[in-house]
Amino acid sequence: MSLFVKFWGTRGSIPTPGPTTHRYGGNTACLEVRAGDALFICDGGTGLRELGLDLIRRHQGTPIVGHMLFSHPHWDHIQGFPFFTPAYQPENVFHIYGTPKGDRRLFGLVSGQMRSDYFPVDFSELSARILAEDLEEERIEGVKVRALPQCHPGGSFAFSFEAGGRKVVYATDNELDEILLNREESLRDLEAPRRFPQELLDFVRGADLLVADGQYCDEEYPSKIGWGHPRATTTVDLAAAAGVKQLAITHHDPMQSDAEVDEKIAACVRRASRLAPGLVVFGAREGAQFEVP
Repeated sequence: MSLFVKFWGTRGSIPTPGPTTHRYGGNTACLEVRAGDALFICDGGTGLRELGLDLIRRHQGTPIVGHMLFSHPHWDHIQGFPFFTPAYQPENVFHIYGTPKGDRRLFGLVSGQMRSDYFPVDFSELSARILAEDLEEERIEGVKVRALPQCHPGGSFAFSFEAGGRKVVYATDNELDEILLNREESLRDLEAPRRFPQELLDFVRGADLLVADGQYCDEEYPSKIGWGHPRATTTVDLAAAAGVKQLAITHHDPMQSDAEVDEKIAACVRRASRLAPGLVVFGAREGAQFEVP
């Protein structure tokens, strides 16, 4: 069984449509992961709307069953849910997973944005079956799914998907630079290899594809410390240290034009060529899709 991924939203913080962002896209975070008939949706930013419309076209009236995993409930990761058309159709079923066990706050925040103060249709009026679930290490439709807490204001989670000997990790909104074992050195010396906690390395290790936050370039980061996002180059160090095969850098800053994202990714490619010559690094683009064979 191979894994299939498609990027529906690659922007961070706020949607940024326009002529300067059309190549990488302006929709906020949303990633589709498929393994056979199993559908996983990572985050529900504004990209979720387009995914929903595409699912309806694909299924042609047959029921849609999906597993929705939100890294955290900040606006740019949940704001597409009220516009997710499959949630309004009675034949469909969606499982929303929260962590840790028994914690229903995430479900409440996702549904709470549809109160009448914010939105004309209440969550209770949705026709699909929408179920709150716990996520521990488990198999969902034959896929091994795991979660790992990350460094972000208010908390966030990374997710790992394993099936058929293939592994995809989704790890956005994680300020890697704040948890480095050599944090101070890495800020003084940009060339120094960055060292990570063992738990994080073990979680990511051997991924065929790591989709990871790389919001800031090296020059931007010093004024953004504590905001919950890393230097893109630090994400390269993580991928290199964990033996990742491909790294997709996502959650592009809303202030970055396509040309500026190009420059950020070029710096990451140069760093990867020094640290791990076999590592493939690219910028996540809205609409890009590929199979992890």
